[in-house]
Amino acid sequence: MAITNAENLLDFWFSEEIMPRIFTEDPWLDEKLRKEYYDTWDAATKGLLVDWRDTLRGRVAEIIVLDQFSRNIARGERRSFEQDGMAVVLAQEVVRHPDYDTLSDTEKKFVLLPFMHAESLAIHEWARPYFDALNDPQTARFEAMHVKVLEAFGRYPYQNKELGRKNTPEEEAFLAKTQGNTYGDRPEE
Repeated sequence: MAITNAENLLDFWFSEEIMPRIFTEDPWLDEKLRKEYYDTWDAATKGLLVDWRDTLRGRVAEIIVLDQFSRNIARGERRSFEQDGMAVVLAQEVVRHPDYDTLSDTEKKFVLLPFMHAESLAIHEWARPYFDALNDPQTARFEAMHVKVLEAFGRYPYQNKELGRKNTPEEEAFLAKTQGNTYGDRPEE
């Protein structure tokens, strides 16, 4: 394996083959990312993709590696969430970049996902104008569901196991009620 470049990574991620698989638990995609992009992910987790930050799209690619690839490559492990802080920082830089509006709506959506994944209501509040500006009802619904869980518990209970946290009785009840559905309800399709 070798480290890919940012443009090739974006072409792969936004391809017709991959896009429909992204927001599902897909063992095929998890394994493909482990086999073909592990070295790229490993370099990103060590802060070694610094050259990607020379371009706005390179930053988008690094955010995807840190935020999305982590959840696939390390699914079910603490490592799947360890890069969330760095992804938030990079996303904050991207949304404040003067050329942010030149990104496609799909690219913007992936830039905003680290804010959605943050276990901080302050980050969600800070990012609200960017979610509003995206004008994507589905993304807005998922963001609202994340906020609702954070307002109830101050964290995402479905991450407790991987992060070595004990569930509160309220979280146990929530997890039992939702039966693996992380937000308690699904947006209407």
